[in-house]
Amino acid sequence: MSDLILHNHNADGVDRRGFLKCMAWAGTGVLFTVTGGVLSSRMLSAQAAEMPIADFTFAQISDSHVGFNKDANKDVLGTLRKAVAKINALPAPPDFILHTGDLSHLSEAEEFDTLEQILKEAKTSRFFYVPGEHDVLNDNGALYLERFGKGTKGSGWYSFDHKGVHFVGLVNVMNIPEGGLGILGADQLAWLKQDLAPLPASTPVVIFAHIPLWAVYPKWGWGTDDAAQALALLRRFGSVTVLNGHIHQTLKKVEGNITFHTATSTAFPQPAPGSAPKAGPMKVAPGILPSLLGVTEVNYVEGSHTLAVVDEKLA
Repeated sequence: MSDLILHNHNADGVDRRGFLKCMAWAGTGVLFTVTGGVLSSRMLSAQAAEMPIADFTFAQISDSHVGFNKDANKDVLGTLRKAVAKINALPAPPDFILHTGDLSHLSEAEEFDTLEQILKEAKTSRFFYVPGEHDVLNDNGALYLERFGKGTKGSGWYSFDHKGVHFVGLVNVMNIPEGGLGILGADQLAWLKQDLAPLPASTPVVIFAHIPLWAVYPKWGWGTDDAAQALALLRRFGSVTVLNGHIHQTLKKVEGNITFHTATSTAFPQPAPGSAPKAGPMKVAPGILPSLLGVTEVNYVEGSHTLAVVDEKLA
């Protein structure tokens, strides 16, 4: 029987066996290889992993929560800098960095300023963002759009192509109640349909958004209400990878040609789905904290349509 979260066996959307197996990987790196939409994995040793030769590499960071200062982590700037150091220690600089939301904790200008200053320490000059719900708290995302959303559509969605791969940044954090499911909305779905229409089915597609596009745990708002409409548009492609944040822990799931992967936070962990009364910052022993935070490295090899996804913890 597979240990991967391939099927949801309970009404709450969580495969307990698969989830617990994934959580057993906390504190180490896992190499994910996606070929034709099928994902395989292996543990990484303490030594540097032998990565496949790649045409390009990019890094994902998520949930930096600049401005947060509670017991779960009183030094989110320090752990963010450690994440940047992890990226800078890669064998080759990434072509770019994706940040999948919650750059800030309270969407304040000084928090965005600090985030940008720390990311300038990274050995890359290109950054792509999507907002988290904490980035649109005070002004419905106006300041986020001014700072990080130039040239985007609507509330910040957009796409770009890089060396044969089509990337799509989606926004699913607008106008949602606290604890509610993410929402893409009719306008964004119509744009997505138009954006994908010219692409041949052989094009590798990477979707990135803040809230997961699969039902991780709807009781905590860990899912997107109208994600099925977006996923239906992606079924014709041979290789689709969906990168999300929001839940502050690594989970993966495969549905046909689509591989879903959530990233850890650089700020603080959250409890496993259903393991606590509610979601939120989780305090752990200081020595354990770095093993529950991290970054994600993604390698792409042209022709094989393979994405190798490596989770690197800060420990």
